[in-house]
Amino acid sequence: MRARIAASVVLAAVLLLSTTACTFFATQATLKHYDPSDGVGATIGDINVRNALLLTKDGQEASFLVNLINDGQNAESVLIQYQGTDSHGTRGKIDVKVSLDAGEVKTFGSKDTRQLIFNGIGTEPGALFPVWIQYGQEPGKQLLVPVLDGSLAEYANLLPTPTPTPTVTVTPTPTPSPSASQ
Repeated sequence: MRARIAASVVLAAVLLLSTTACTFFATQATLKHYDPSDGVGATIGDINVRNALLLTKDGQEASFLVNLINDGQNAESVLIQYQGTDSHGTRGKIDVKVSLDAGEVKTFGSKDTRQLIFNGIGTEPGALFPVWIQYGQEPGKQLLVPVLDGSLAEYANLLPTPTPTPTVTVTPTPTPSPSASQ
């Protein structure tokens, strides 16, 4: 009788351990970092980069959508660098600087915020585009940012919009009348 009880206890312990011990050996998926949206993110010192992605129509001009968060106690100047074409048509590394106050969150590329336009990226939608982000003395990180088009409804109105060219209007200079000079 004692042997049966002992066997039942051992069998119950083996069943209990075999069905619950997987958490001792397997990594928990909830502890793995992932980006819960279409964009990518990184943490560089006190600066958090969230949901970074590029939207383009033609693979040349793109709007950089990103949220930058300064969790630090000091204002910082964040460098965003990419390989593209500058305003003079020269190909090379293009630097964009963004100032962030302590505790500040800045969003770029949404309906209500300004766009950061990347020119001459030469990357079609569906590809990954390297963007370097760094500030101060912190080592920077290169993000492989997804390049998307406006085919998804939530991005259709966020594609790069051209900067309006000012219209030059020539107004004639009034000439003084002879009676005004006397």
